[in-house]
Amino acid sequence: MTFLQNNIALVVAALMSGGMLLWPLLRRSGNEIDTLVAVQLINYKDALVLDVREGSEYNAGHVPNSKHIPADKLEERLHELEKFKSKPVILIHRSGVNATGKAGSILRKKEFAHVHNLQGGIDAWRQANLPIVKK
Repeated sequence: MTFLQNNIALVVAALMSGGMLLWPLLRRSGNEIDTLVAVQLINYKDALVLDVREGSEYNAGHVPNSKHIPADKLEERLHELEKFKSKPVILIHRSGVNATGKAGSILRKKEFAHVHNLQGGIDAWRQANLPIVKK
């Protein structure tokens, strides 16, 4: 106990430092994944990459083999995704615009078991120098 009393400033600094390191992890939602995890899910779990951006954004560059369904068309095109219900689904959006929140909610309500948002969207994919296909 005397150690704590004698070194209170050190203890407080250590706690604050640890809290600052953990803050980004606590702040993001549990279904967000980074590009490394996304690539692992694609390569080892045969994940579906679902791009929910607008058509012009998708055509400007997208993840290879991704399926494109704009977020506002998702409900009417859900039948196209039925065979992926038990597989991981990675939602791709434009950085800063999280349409995946609505898209993820729709998929979860329709019993898709493993829905993930790519943290940082397509911009994070590009920044990681991962392959991009342009139409």
